[in-house]
Amino acid sequence: MGAHQGPLGLDDTLLAIIVCPQCHGDLLPVETNPQDPAEGGELACQGDCGLIYPVRDGIPVLLVDEARASGS
Repeated sequence: MGAHQGPLGLDDTLLAIIVCPQCHGDLLPVETNPQDPAEGGELACQGDCGLIYPVRDGIPVLLVDEARASGS
C-alpha cells in the first residue's frame, strides 16, 4: 500500500505531521503556479508568525532563514 500524494506532490502523512519551525503553527500548502504543479509551491504558516516556506522539487524547505514573510 503506497502513500497518497496530496497538494504539491507531498505525502498526506507528512502534511499531517509537519509544523512551522518558528511558531509550531499548522502549514497550509499553496500552489504558486496552478497551471504547472511541478513548478513547486509553498507552505504557509497558519500560526502567529505567518511565514511562508518554499517547496522545491517536492521537498519542503522548513528553514526559517529560507522563509519569507507573508506580506512580501
